[in-house]
Amino acid sequence: MSVFELFLTALALSMDAFAVAVCKGLALKNVKLKNCLWIGLWFGVFQALMPLVGFFCAKLFETYVHAFAHWIAFGLLCLLGINMIREAMEEEEKSNNDVCCKEMLILALATSIDALAAGVSFEMIPEFNIALAVIFIGIITFTLSAIGTKLGSIVGTKYNKKAEAAGGIVLILLGFKIVLEHYNILF
Repeated sequence: MSVFELFLTALALSMDAFAVAVCKGLALKNVKLKNCLWIGLWFGVFQALMPLVGFFCAKLFETYVHAFAHWIAFGLLCLLGINMIREAMEEEEKSNNDVCCKEMLILALATSIDALAAGVSFEMIPEFNIALAVIFIGIITFTLSAIGTKLGSIVGTKYNKKAEAAGGIVLILLGFKIVLEHYNILF
């Protein structure tokens, strides 16, 4: 996976956290820098750690899944992408003004489940650099979530559903790319 593809993957995985951060920004009465950093930190750390967990869990079962790795990666990425698109089409969820640890833990876990599944698919990519992936995903998610919190307080929900849908489309396209590369259809 090239650095550009890794960047796109990190961007796609961060879209749900970005959308939730925008909603949190909408719910907060007076967004300050510390709110943006706090929310960005929660989402960034969880989005970075979950692929690492998925990657090492997949390593435990490597001999069982290696023969079907490209199809497993394809399936996981497509399911994640379809789920992100489906969530983008659902009715808007109500947000609240809570940024306590309990609330942020729940939100960070909920938005990082797709990153866990992506980590499983990362293990199936030959010579994949998980350390670089963790760094990219963490930094991009932190940055976008912090910005999303502020944007939510300024702009509103005009673009959050489109961003989540775009992230889903990118994941699906990456799934197809993995299968096509496996069968040497792509150059």
